[in-house]
Amino acid sequence: MPDPSPLLKNSPDLPMSADAVSREAVRLVRNGAIELSTNGESTIRKAALSLAPGTAVFVPKMPTQTIEQKLFQIRILREVGLNPVPHIVARQLTSEEELRGFLNRAVAEGNVEKVLVIGGDGFNPAGPFRDAAAVLASGLLREAGIRKVCVGGYPDGHPQVPESVLRADLQNKMELARADGIDLSIVTQFSFSPENIVEYCENVQSWAPGVPVYAGLAGPTSPAQLLRFAKICGVSMSLKGANRLGLNAIKLASNGGPDGQVTKLAQSRVADFAGNLAGIHLFSFGGFVPSSEWLRSRSRHS
Repeated sequence: MPDPSPLLKNSPDLPMSADAVSREAVRLVRNGAIELSTNGESTIRKAALSLAPGTAVFVPKMPTQTIEQKLFQIRILREVGLNPVPHIVARQLTSEEELRGFLNRAVAEGNVEKVLVIGGDGFNPAGPFRDAAAVLASGLLREAGIRKVCVGGYPDGHPQVPESVLRADLQNKMELARADGIDLSIVTQFSFSPENIVEYCENVQSWAPGVPVYAGLAGPTSPAQLLRFAKICGVSMSLKGANRLGLNAIKLASNGGPDGQVTKLAQSRVADFAGNLAGIHLFSFGGFVPSSEWLRSRSRHS
């Protein structure tokens, strides 16, 4: 497999059309999604003025949030013309009945078509689901009419799980999804490193051709906030790289949004790397409205 790192490091000197890179950057943004970071109805409605109709908005499940609060968010997102994609956190679920009830209501009340299934923090499940694969294996997603599922990816590695285990786990999820007629895609953790994202895409493509990958990037935020979330999320390799580059590089990757990272990802696609890179997934650490405004701006030009 070709090493994409030299390509990205030297990309400004590569003989590629600036217009082609610009078009590819716009495609990645338009095919992208955004992570909800608010409970406020007024904030959601304000952000909807910037987001294109049908934009996928991922709806996290916070430990203190009730099911009713999450369903309210889902209904509002659908009402304003957006596409809610709720998180299903396996180890937070107390029973199959809880999952079944939530899925049925999410589909009926919010016309939910896709979910993100993750294991969640810690290793002690609150109920019968020890990980995301157990949710897929339950058949409850198919029963509720869900036919599209995202799972997590780790371009910077996982702080506690070896790469070999991550790969085996992802292959298991792929087999379970295929058996249930579910379209599987991957949403990565946010990363400071486009090089790591491209290398991750290339690795996945080599043994899971056809599985789309959405690159996790941080929306406009402060350097301090960005580093705080990086530590919480365990983005260890990216943090090491950011530390080597210094605070100025972190500032460039935060306050103004991930423009430089999107450009590098687009350059890699124009150069025929990471063919499975379908779009970006924007984490709105600095606020849902500023991240939505960034998406609107970047979807129009590079």
